[in-house]
Amino acid sequence: MALLVYVDDLVIAANDEEACSKFKSYLHNCFSIKDLGPLKYFLEIEMARGPHGLFLCQCKYALEIIDECGSLGPKLTGFLMKEDHKLALASRRLLNDPTSYRCMIGRLIYLTITRPDFTYAVHILSQFMQQPREEHTNAVKCVLRYLKGIAGCGLLLSSKNDLRLYGNNDSDLRGCPITVIVNWLLHHAWELSRFLENQQTGYHF
Repeated sequence: MALLVYVDDLVIAANDEEACSKFKSYLHNCFSIKDLGPLKYFLEIEMARGPHGLFLCQCKYALEIIDECGSLGPKLTGFLMKEDHKLALASRRLLNDPTSYRCMIGRLIYLTITRPDFTYAVHILSQFMQQPREEHTNAVKCVLRYLKGIAGCGLLLSSKNDLRLYGNNDSDLRGCPITVIVNWLLHHAWELSRFLENQQTGYHF
C-alpha cells in the first residue's frame, strides 16, 4: 500500500481492496474524511481506467497553457523543434521582461510528466531562462503550436507488461556549440514510451 499526501488531499494505492477499506476506516475514525472514489484527477493529471490499462494525460492543463499564450492563431505545426536550431547562438534582442518566458517554461516542464516527447525541447529552452531572446520565444511558440494539435495525448500504463527496463541513448555531438548533449530515455515495460501520436489513434475509456 502506498499513501500520497498533498495538503488536505490523500491518494491511496493498493492491490488489496480489503486492506485499503480498513485503512480508510481507520483514517475516518481519526478525523473526518470524504471518500471520492477511484482517482480520476489529481494535480492537473487526468486518469482513466480501461481494459488496456491506465491512461494519464494533462489535456485540461495543456489547453490552459495554450490559452495563456493567446497569440498562436489557427496555424499548427507537426514538429516540436527544428533539428539544427542553433538556439545557443541566438543574437536577436533580449526580451524586455523575461517573466512570461520563464513562467511558460515552468509550465511546460510540469507537462513533461505525461508528455516525455516534449522533454528534449523543453530541456533546450529551459537553458535560456536567464536571458531569453526573440529566437527563444519563437521556439516556445513552435512547441505550443505542436501541443495545440495533440493536447489530449498522454501515457498509457499498459495492463500487459513484462516488467523489464529498457534503455536508449542519443548523443548530439555537433548540434549544440556549448555542451555535448546526451539524452537518456528509460522506460518501464508499462510502455511509458508509447505516448500517443494523436487522439484519433489513441485509447479512449
